[in-house]
Amino acid sequence: MSNIVTITTNPYEGQKPGTSGLRKKVKVFVQDNYTENFVQSILDANKDSIKGSTLVVGGDGRYLVKEVVDKIIKIAAGNGVGKLIVGQNGILSTPAVSHIIRKFKTLGGIVLTASHNPGGIDNDFGIKFNCSNGGPAPDHTTNEIYQLSTAIKQYKIVPDIQCNIDKIGLQKFKVEDREFIVEIIDSVKDYVDYMKEIFDFPKIKTLLQGSERRKPFNILIDSMNGVTGPYVKRIFIDELGAAGNNVRRIVPLEDFGGAHPDPNLTYAADLVNAVKGGDYDFGAAFDGDGDRNMIIGRDAFFVTPSDSLAVLANNLHHIPYFQKTGVKGFARSMPTAAAVDRVAAATGKEFFQVPTGWKYFGNLMDAGRLSLCGEESFGTGSDHVREKDGLWAALAWLSVLAATGLSVEEILTKHWQQFGRNYFTRYDYEECPSDPCNEMMQELEKRMTAPGFVGSRYSANGKEYKVSVADNFSYMDPVDQSVAMMQGLRIVFEDGSRIVMRLSGTGSSGATVRLYIDSYEASDVLGSAQEKLAPLISVALQISELQKYTGRDKPTVIT
Repeated sequence: MSNIVTITTNPYEGQKPGTSGLRKKVKVFVQDNYTENFVQSILDANKDSIKGSTLVVGGDGRYLVKEVVDKIIKIAAGNGVGKLIVGQNGILSTPAVSHIIRKFKTLGGIVLTASHNPGGIDNDFGIKFNCSNGGPAPDHTTNEIYQLSTAIKQYKIVPDIQCNIDKIGLQKFKVEDREFIVEIIDSVKDYVDYMKEIFDFPKIKTLLQGSERRKPFNILIDSMNGVTGPYVKRIFIDELGAAGNNVRRIVPLEDFGGAHPDPNLTYAADLVNAVKGGDYDFGAAFDGDGDRNMIIGRDAFFVTPSDSLAVLANNLHHIPYFQKTGVKGFARSMPTAAAVDRVAAATGKEFFQVPTGWKYFGNLMDAGRLSLCGEESFGTGSDHVREKDGLWAALAWLSVLAATGLSVEEILTKHWQQFGRNYFTRYDYEECPSDPCNEMMQELEKRMTAPGFVGSRYSANGKEYKVSVADNFSYMDPVDQSVAMMQGLRIVFEDGSRIVMRLSGTGSSGATVRLYIDSYEASDVLGSAQEKLAPLISVALQISELQKYTGRDKPTVIT
């Protein structure tokens, strides 16, 4: 029998969850009681229902995951949790956590990830709480967790529990007068079984292996040494019959092999170059925890996340899941280009524009009003779970490719010819000094809201833009009427072109400034995005004085 021990502690400043959880450097999380405080605050925020409850625990395999899983097991035991469902070796992708929460109807889950941020002893770690619907905790819950963390005085723990998370099976412990159970599960099985229900695996397999009428469709799937590696092996090699050279970097590593596990043209350049230089029809990359995706076609033809969302919205009828459930509404985050809006209008589906953060989609899905949604930050997903889902997006694309017989580029060209094209780019300025960036945003908002800004004109490269709307985006949830304020500075011009600026909520240090530029063309759809957007980018830098405040001549990443 094990005893519960109460440990006296003191609060740490700054344990406020960002867009999706608490993210800091590893050296912050390893401070005495830092992690314990935050885990206890999560449990205290659920104190009315924590006794005897079941929670899911897993992470992306980065440095510190196993140690923190061990702490969570001990603290959960100390707080009366009845059972934990833990991924083997602490491994669970973020969408897999969401699915397992929903499948087994648990109270929620604790996800150990800093998503697309770098891993390793000198880099990032993160903890977030997902609720019983499988989605990230809403603002009122994360605010409560933060408030509890500012006043915490003690945490409860069972220090002598020794739980082997490497071996699948049930482990039972006697904690004072009750039983505490930890079930170690196959990290991959539940999720893969679900994908086989959603998609027509035999049809995708035929695409990849070829038929009498069609040559094999050659793919290259890159897990970037993140959590999706075991899932990719099970799905693409074991289930779909792909060869070993169709996948790369499928072993999860604590430091992601020294790579930045963010699937974009900069950090997934290895994949881009391999597809460009090889005989590949399709490429996909996923981030550290498996919720983001990048899709490219032959010769590394790049599909923007905004276009990916719109193409899938227009082709959901090819996917068995939606043939059964029907297609409800579509949604995107505010900074995401408006390509999917046009599909919603053409198909008569309800459409929503929400703040950045997947939690804002959850209410709409739970209310039966949303089937497909996405963010320009390489996040795409549907109501099959309550997280964005990188592997799901790749399988959705392969389903469309199998059904249409077209290439990736042909699908995009056909789509643009039907709907027009939203040219889009994002400039990221990472780890900038926080104070000047905050000042920049404040000064820009002052100028935007001053008399005369709406109606003012700006010009560059021979193009003139007239401001029609300028605001700090706010959102009222149509389901529960909750309000999210100050979600990004937005300047909309008379021709529909937009400039959006935000400070990211997913970084672990400093400030990451995101500048979003998009412009719609009805017929001139086959140009270069950077060339088409050059005048508007120049205007954005002029209005924001971004280079002055950040001290940067160019962004860290251009998407």
